[in-house]
Amino acid sequence: MQKKLKINIITLGCSKNLVESEYLMNQIKTNKIEVFHDSDRKDFDAVIINTCGFILDAKEESINTILDYIELKEQGKIKKVYVIGCLSERYKDELREEMPEVDKYFGNVNVEEIIKELQLEYNEKTRFNRIITTPSHYAYLKIAEGCDRTCSFCAIPLIKGAYTSRPIEDIVAEAKYLKSKKVREIILIAQDLTYYGYDLKSKVLLPELVKTLAESNDFDWIRLNYAYPAKFPTEIIQIMKEYPNVCRYLDIPLQHINDGILKNMRRGMGANETIKLLEYIRKEIPEIALRTTFLVGHPGEGQKEFDELKKFVQDFKFDRMGVFAYSHEENTYAAKKYKDLISDEVKQKRVEELMEIQQNISYDKNKAKLGKVYKTIIDREESEYYVGRTEFDSPEVDNEVVIFKNKASLKVGEFYDLEITASAEFDLYAEPLK
Repeated sequence: MQKKLKINIITLGCSKNLVESEYLMNQIKTNKIEVFHDSDRKDFDAVIINTCGFILDAKEESINTILDYIELKEQGKIKKVYVIGCLSERYKDELREEMPEVDKYFGNVNVEEIIKELQLEYNEKTRFNRIITTPSHYAYLKIAEGCDRTCSFCAIPLIKGAYTSRPIEDIVAEAKYLKSKKVREIILIAQDLTYYGYDLKSKVLLPELVKTLAESNDFDWIRLNYAYPAKFPTEIIQIMKEYPNVCRYLDIPLQHINDGILKNMRRGMGANETIKLLEYIRKEIPEIALRTTFLVGHPGEGQKEFDELKKFVQDFKFDRMGVFAYSHEENTYAAKKYKDLISDEVKQKRVEELMEIQQNISYDKNKAKLGKVYKTIIDREESEYYVGRTEFDSPEVDNEVVIFKNKASLKVGEFYDLEITASAEFDLYAEPLK
């Protein structure tokens, strides 16, 4: 009896990479080959590493992962190692020279090309089908690839190329597939949601897309991640107000608030315009959860500029926030134009200062939720408790709701109305209504 082939796909980096891996996994499975995702087993015929090349830490993780699997190949435990994704796209020639043991390097994920290399058949009819690797009740839905923005610090346009929107009909078809798999929450993702449609019809189509998905009533929750603030389509806020299945949640990365730094970053809008947008959103939907990210230590950021950012964070009180330290990325505008004169120690100190402010803000906001009731989806089950989320939280990056098993018997993937009984900086504790 012929041994059944087994392939393992390792996904590093963001949720956009995860979606590409899920497409690839489905095509492999269609060829009746056993496919695994992020498996710790060591006995595969092939391992495909979907890499990230965005920032230094991600690049180091990708390189270390490749080296680990090269070693397993040399030990005879794995037959072939393939490398795909952002790191491979950005440094393909260097990787070939430094790690020739890899059987083949691909650039940006082209599922059809990879399937051909594996000597398998690509099924065009199932191109929107995926093996969902997240908990089965939620899935990411990628609406575009690439980026046309010119942010000084970002290498994404160099890696992913020009912005390319998917046709609305293709996105709707994939959403229908996800619905057939009993997905209850879809999370719209792209390098930049805001720009969706400009390359197709020279106008923003994000409101039309979200409204189409909302009116289908196929999903309990539709969530928006990664919406660039410049030229933000405010119609989206009205759609959030009109359709209860569009989460009152927005991930809108601002990066900074000082005018000089925003200009150096080439963000396309200044502080006043940014604040007006945020005030409009909060005025229209007071209960909305706003997530943002800031980049500290960009060339030109002195103590004065950083203090302005600190005050803004303290005053505006974002619901969710992430902070990153600037690092030169090869061939970006900032790397070519500016010197990176701020020490790593100062950058890290600024990261910690902002996150300490945010920790206190998050604690106060969570404390204010005590006694309130929230619709909550259960994401997973641990030994002594369940872990869920409200509509105000995205998976993996935001707050979680903990429900102890001695207080309730719940099912993963189901929604419950839960009363908040206790809180911490980044977690809520809840019980079912009595």
